[in-house]
Amino acid sequence: MRGSGSSFLFVGVIFLLLAFKLFPIAASDILQSSTNQGVGNTASSSTIGTTKEEHPEVHCSRERSRAAWDIIEKYLLPFVNREKYQIPSHCRLHPSNDIFREQEEHKIHFDLHEWRCGYCKKSFYKEEYLDLHFDNRHYHLLNVSHGKCLADLCGALHCDYLLNSQSQKTKCNPAAADRNRHLCEELANSCFPLNASPLATRLHEFFIRQFCDAHSCSKSARKFFPMGGRKGINTAFVVISVLVLILLPIFYLIVYLVQREVRKGTQQLKRLSKNRSKTKPS
Repeated sequence: MRGSGSSFLFVGVIFLLLAFKLFPIAASDILQSSTNQGVGNTASSSTIGTTKEEHPEVHCSRERSRAAWDIIEKYLLPFVNREKYQIPSHCRLHPSNDIFREQEEHKIHFDLHEWRCGYCKKSFYKEEYLDLHFDNRHYHLLNVSHGKCLADLCGALHCDYLLNSQSQKTKCNPAAADRNRHLCEELANSCFPLNASPLATRLHEFFIRQFCDAHSCSKSARKFFPMGGRKGINTAFVVISVLVLILLPIFYLIVYLVQREVRKGTQQLKRLSKNRSKTKPS
């Protein structure tokens, strides 16, 4: 029985080593995440608490903050950068006002199943494991100042539209639409003051059209990001381009070989015709 017990222990150790090899998230991170889940934290506001380890517990949705920043980066910054306009630091859309910006910029995505921490170079199987690692090991790098939760602006920036939320199919709530439009207009006034400069006035009008006009229960007025945005990489175009680059030389090689064989055939026919003409009786 003693030998059987040691065999089971050996198999268990091998299983744990394989599990950690396949899913490279530190055991200490997992244990710490279990402790944090017992605290009962929520992700609906930007208030800050304290855990037993005396590190700040942030009640701010990382996923919705990421969606809000994706919208800013795709549908706002290309136009702002083209105009060479500097967003003021007090504007809530400024990168310094995103609590997770420092951590998000230290994510390294190698391929579909490999995410790496830019601080300590640990590798993870999924992005959610890397987020958990940031929460447990690099929480001190969070910008926990008041009002830094970018997720609080999701109503104004249409995060649900980006996240393919089913809320777009539900009945429109006029009170919620008015509230989100008011928040949107506050952002426009703060980030692009009307009286600051002609450029700020122009971007203020752009922001209203791009983000605020869609906060309406009228179907004709509810057009998301009508001014367009930064275009992503067209995968189909890339694939077709690669195929063309590969197949085009092959096509020309085939054409060259066919033409060479045709030339050889015509030359042989000419020789045969000449030989026949020489051998004819006089």
